[in-house]
Amino acid sequence: MSEEIRRKSADSCYLPGLGPDNTCDKLAKTVKSGDKDLLEAFPAMLANAAEAGELNLAALNDRLDEDEKKALKSLIFFSLGLYKHLGLKFSWTRTLFEDFAPRLTANYSDRIRLNSEIDLGGSPLDPAGAKDYFRKNFKKNRPGAKSCLEAGEKLDLELAVARLFTPRQKDLFLKRLRGKKMTKTEKEYFSRIIKKKLQALANEDLHRLARKVLE
Repeated sequence: MSEEIRRKSADSCYLPGLGPDNTCDKLAKTVKSGDKDLLEAFPAMLANAAEAGELNLAALNDRLDEDEKKALKSLIFFSLGLYKHLGLKFSWTRTLFEDFAPRLTANYSDRIRLNSEIDLGGSPLDPAGAKDYFRKNFKKNRPGAKSCLEAGEKLDLELAVARLFTPRQKDLFLKRLRGKKMTKTEKEYFSRIIKKKLQALANEDLHRLARKVLE
């Protein structure tokens, strides 16, 4: 994400206190932009606006043409799926989005869990980017919200480690990470197998190529 886009999305994210009209304007501009980075910020923007009681869905739809309304609906499903994946429950999701099918929300949640790229009208969204942005920018003013987000982040990390290492390798990786004493055999195995994997994971060129392949 470029610094300009980062600044724009950060400015857009903190909506509470703007008032319903300005909030709708900012949300509408985000939908209209079609910009991947801004759209990935939408779930945080939506939650912040709704938590502040400044989300007027009818007024937001009035600012959009028919194609943009379809994009908004997909973005809302994407947002609801993200909240479900993170274990967050909001009372306003039932009142504002009661007509949104739970089955589709669950489908989005499953795709987010698998970090599968989601195409919203030609704008491919990266679930990992949306999760990261939400955790950093959602106003955690509800009891339990912070702990839910932290638990979700921990689960994502554990899943990633489990995909990369066998159970034995994972145990040794965590042992080394926590500075626990290792036997001679464990040290040899760590140097011969696990260290090589970690060196590959730390390679910046590999990170760049992996992101390019996943685009």
